[in-house]
Amino acid sequence: MILPTGRGLSEPTRPVRLESGICVGVPRHGPRANWKGFLRLSLVSCPVALYTATSESEKISFNQLNRQTGHRIKYMKVDANTGEEVANEDIVKGHALDKDTFIEVSKEELEELALESTRTIEIDEFVERSEIDPRYLIRPYYIRLDGKVGHDAFAVIRETIREMGKVAIGRVVLTNRGHIIALEPLDKGLMGTLLRYAYEVRSDEYFDEIQDVKVTKDMLDLAKHIVNQKSGAFESDNFKDYYEDALVDLINSKRSGKRSRRRSGLGVRMSSI
Repeated sequence: MILPTGRGLSEPTRPVRLESGICVGVPRHGPRANWKGFLRLSLVSCPVALYTATSESEKISFNQLNRQTGHRIKYMKVDANTGEEVANEDIVKGHALDKDTFIEVSKEELEELALESTRTIEIDEFVERSEIDPRYLIRPYYIRLDGKVGHDAFAVIRETIREMGKVAIGRVVLTNRGHIIALEPLDKGLMGTLLRYAYEVRSDEYFDEIQDVKVTKDMLDLAKHIVNQKSGAFESDNFKDYYEDALVDLINSKRSGKRSRRRSGLGVRMSSI
């Protein structure tokens, strides 16, 4: 059953992967930069743009619907104690000290704390890749030259990092907050990975109760033999998201050759697609 979107007959809000690998749905648009500014290494700088390197939007997602009407479910902001709806202008932010005590913070106070973006990624230092704990990695971005000027400067920064075999550590302001970013060469561009601050990473005290077990040589040799048999190059295409594929098949089976149920007012009208 295909339900309407409120604009007439149901329209797909995102492409659906068919069995052939072809996608159907709304047309794709070119990538949109998440941030634009300058990349600077000492006196060398060039205009760059950041693009998210990963995406969750390709996965199948669902809306909650009213089974009886087919309409989408709407959420209202209500007072937890009175149950009454609260207007947006009456909603403020508050930090919880305990279950019933909050420190209220106004929009103006937050704006005063917000960092003013210099629109520049400042490279502060260079480190070995192995020195960056994987727990600090947050999110990768593609970084490319923005515009038609600065090719020489961009190439100098990229190739310097490549030749030194290190990772450049810089600072960037995104959405009013300062972030650490690690820069590495990737093909003709750069990959920038946001890093967590030290206070965001938990200690490894979770391992304290694991017993110290002495592994025998025979057990270790057997395990190494298994590892050698299963060793190979990592190819992401070798790993399939079977649940996602099953969802795509389910959506496609409901979509192809079916009749859509269009709701208009109090009536129900059947129309072919």
